[in-house]
Amino acid sequence: MAAFLLLSENRFDRFDAIRTPDREGRALNRIQHINCGTLLVTGYPTVVCHCLLLEGEQGLVLIDSGIGLADVRDPVGRLGQELIDMAGFQFHEHDTAVRRVQSLGFSVDDVKHIVLTHCDPDHTGGLADFPAAQIHVAAEEIQQVRAGHWRYVSSHFEHGPRWETYARGTCDWFGLESRPVQVGAGLDVRLIPLNGHTLGHCGVAVRQEQGWLLHVGDAYYLRAELTEDNHPVAALAAQRADDDARRRDSLAELRRLYTEHANEIELCGYHDLSELPEPLE
Repeated sequence: MAAFLLLSENRFDRFDAIRTPDREGRALNRIQHINCGTLLVTGYPTVVCHCLLLEGEQGLVLIDSGIGLADVRDPVGRLGQELIDMAGFQFHEHDTAVRRVQSLGFSVDDVKHIVLTHCDPDHTGGLADFPAAQIHVAAEEIQQVRAGHWRYVSSHFEHGPRWETYARGTCDWFGLESRPVQVGAGLDVRLIPLNGHTLGHCGVAVRQEQGWLLHVGDAYYLRAELTEDNHPVAALAAQRADDDARRRDSLAELRRLYTEHANEIELCGYHDLSELPEPLE
């Protein structure tokens, strides 16, 4: 969950709608960058919930799900006042994944899969709005959810998500472990373990026409962390981590990718407003 209070000033507007052709030139997917939630603490900048929507031949794939309709309609019942106050949740129906999807001309049933970076409540609120979707997540993460870890909100899972879990894999992805996610023909989507923020936290890599897009989830809060060793947000990131040593190792790997593979991998995170290609409504 993100309750950080600082944002990068760098604009990140290279991502818009990206079409990826197969070998015969057909468009396999279109990547939409959508905001599915807003967090605001008085006196500090706005924090967003930056999700991805992939258009595949067999339906839509959502990367993380933001704040849900049930959160908007019953905030205290779903999340509790203490969490709302601490994280600064804002509740606007247009700021939900289901309304974003519908505004793009799709239906709820078009969303066939949701891939989660992790299960913090600002990432899972929208799951119940897509009850037929298959939910893909790292095995280590769902283990913590089922064990009742304090950071997860059980109300987000009461509808009975259709879980598909992924254990440790053997595929190499730029020197990191990758776990291919089964989201339909023509889409190459992988969970990339970036543990530490939570014990099962992963990035989600999506193959593009030229290279990859890696959604890093909360492996960094701010893009500035890729280049600044002592950014003020580091203290909060450490406080929110289940394993801070592993979180710092994951951040070091992202810095390596950013430095050594800038021409092959685009990075974006979940919370930095400057990384959304379009301004908030």
